[in-house]
Amino acid sequence: MNAQKRLAIFQKLSETITEPTTELVFHSPFELLIAVLLSAQATDVSVNKATKYLFAVANTPHSMLALGEEGIKEYIKSIGLYKTKAAHIMKTCHDLIFRFHGQVPQTREELESLAGVGRKTANVVLNTAFGHPTIAVDTHIFRVSNRTRLAPGKDVREVEDKLEKYTPKEYKQDAHHLLILHGRYVCQARKPKCDQCVIENLCEYPAKLL
Repeated sequence: MNAQKRLAIFQKLSETITEPTTELVFHSPFELLIAVLLSAQATDVSVNKATKYLFAVANTPHSMLALGEEGIKEYIKSIGLYKTKAAHIMKTCHDLIFRFHGQVPQTREELESLAGVGRKTANVVLNTAFGHPTIAVDTHIFRVSNRTRLAPGKDVREVEDKLEKYTPKEYKQDAHHLLILHGRYVCQARKPKCDQCVIENLCEYPAKLL
């Protein structure tokens, strides 16, 4: 795919998705970090249902630690892997307090040093909380990038590297959310809505093969 077509894809998506942002509900970098930790193998809808009540009683590292691991479990037990996630949250909050003065760090390396935080989570926090032009590749973005041939790759890191290289500069900040929302609601895994797709004529994956 050439640069002109890539630019056209992002132009079309940005015209359609006028508010490219996360669907996770948060009011601080800390709340976003916890929400993203909880979102692994879970939907944003299920996370928002849990955090609505969790953040009402604990929305800082100190208050989360005070709630305790068992207390956290009670609020997130509707989410998959909740026991492991509760343990990660406790360890992360401890490190935020004693290593980062209670603040969410703003570098990938520091974020990835926190319990349960991998490259994708770090990229989401950097992009959404701090405005860094990072691109976190989840299952939706991986699918869209390969299906359209925008940034094909055999694994998420290869797709991320290609998106970093080929995404037009003016769309780097919003690329993550443009692609994830397009994948979530239009370019879906089992039944892509090609008849509703604004980039259908730019997609290099034949609709008849989807």
